Amino acid sequence: MGSVPRDAVTTFFQRRMANPLMRRLPFQTLLETTGRTSGLPRRTPIGGQLDGDRFWLVSEFGDRSQYVRNIAADPRVRLRLRGRWHTGTAHPMPDDDPHARLRDQPSFNAFGVRTFGTNLLTIRVDLDP
Repeated sequence: MGSVPRDAVTTFFQRRMANPLMRRLPFQTLLETTGRTSGLPRRTPIGGQLDGDRFWLVSEFGDRSQYVRNIAADPRVRLRLRGRWHTGTAHPMPDDDPHARLRDQPSFNAFGVRTFGTNLLTIRVDLDP
């Protein structure tokens, strides 16, 4: 019998357990994209680092992440930071070093991304003024 891929286990845990709980926490950072098929808002708990009017995050599964696929279809996003919603435009940054970027991010989130991530990709969100 074959083993279950780590991505599948992580995705199951995130979708069914962690994300529903974390979306309810009032100060959890959330990324809201528009579903590329449904057109509905999709909210994903994320970690990252605000740097001026830019927010940086690292996707664990790169362009295989559903929210990254949604960004490719429509880069306009909303970001909930410290309980307040902001609009912006998301940009995948394939030439950025995600491992170096994680060194500047909150340690708990960075640890999880490094531990479970298999195809790291930096995403930059330019926040609207």
